[in-house]
Amino acid sequence: MLKNVKKLLSKSMSGKRLVIFVTSFVAFSTVIGFVAYKSTQASVSLTVDGQKVDIDTHAKTVGDLLRREDIELSKRDYLSHSLSAPVTENMNVVWKPAKSVQLVVDEQKQHIWTTADTVNEVLKEQEMELSKHDQIQPSLDTAIKQDLAIEIDKAFQVTLNEGENQQQVWSTSTTVADFLEQQEINLNDPDRVDPSLSSQVTPGSVVNVIRVKKVTDVVEEPVDYATVTKNDPNLEKGKEKIIQEGQKGRVTKHYEVTLENGKETSRKLVKTEEQKESKDKVLAVGSKVVKPVTQTAAKVDTQVSRSNGGSVSKEFTVNSTAYTAYCNGCSGKTRTGFDLRANPNAKVIAVDPNVIPLGSKVYVEGYGYAVAADTGGAIKGHKIDVFFPDKSKAYRWGRRTVKIKVLN
Repeated sequence: MLKNVKKLLSKSMSGKRLVIFVTSFVAFSTVIGFVAYKSTQASVSLTVDGQKVDIDTHAKTVGDLLRREDIELSKRDYLSHSLSAPVTENMNVVWKPAKSVQLVVDEQKQHIWTTADTVNEVLKEQEMELSKHDQIQPSLDTAIKQDLAIEIDKAFQVTLNEGENQQQVWSTSTTVADFLEQQEINLNDPDRVDPSLSSQVTPGSVVNVIRVKKVTDVVEEPVDYATVTKNDPNLEKGKEKIIQEGQKGRVTKHYEVTLENGKETSRKLVKTEEQKESKDKVLAVGSKVVKPVTQTAAKVDTQVSRSNGGSVSKEFTVNSTAYTAYCNGCSGKTRTGFDLRANPNAKVIAVDPNVIPLGSKVYVEGYGYAVAADTGGAIKGHKIDVFFPDKSKAYRWGRRTVKIKVLN
């Protein structure tokens, strides 16, 4: 019986060893398999759109790696290695997906794809150069994101005339109003601009800013007097006598003056103030009719010749001019009624009756004996007008100073 027990115990121990062996073998195989699995992995870095991730992979190629990471590659994307490149330990694979960007240059839109990181890099990709006067939105250091809009306004030169100052300036404006705002120019009432604020500004445009100013100008001005005439029956017709001298008045006038760029363009009278009242000139006009002398040329000559030996009542120097019977405004008849056109050879002078009475016989130096038979509006004081039958003789006489003798 003891023998049977020993035999049974011996079998029992063998079974336990088998279990232990199997268990140990499985564990060993697992460890060996794990070690073998781990030994075939590669540690790589994968940078996706700027985000770096460290991973262990059994991928054989870069293309296999991207597929395992569920990354779909576009032909516009950036990839640091070719898809067929083998995966190696500590490899750094960089993938940048292309982004859609809208590029607007002077309102001209263009859709592009880019893997650039900033706006500045996009412009370099597009080989687009900017001047310091150009405007761009957003700024050059802005990071690129999907569907970003980049707007560029190219600057151009515009002539700006502000008042009396002219200058060439750079602008990216589309209208005159935008241009003035960009140049920090304010329009005051009633300033104006040419062309209008809504007009388009283009390369070579000329913008005129007209500074308008309204000022008040006070001016003192004289007021001429009126001449009042009164008939005087005691005064010979054709003669005048001053009864009252005229005096000019004085008024103050207030003008609204419009200045454009400092120069007067309009003047409007807004108020008048009387400072001194004018005084009328009163003039007596003779209405007494003198019986006209109707002597013929022969009688005139006779009268002159008879007076040749007469005594001289007075003698003085006068300024003389010449006239004909056909001068502008002339009727051909003298104040005394003598017809000069019918008697072209008569010796007649026009005088101021207050100096030489009408009908007087005279002797004129360089002219000879004559009769004072006419007057003239410009013949005042010591002045005479000698008669000639034609213009040529009158022109030859011209103006001269002569001595005249008034005969008794």
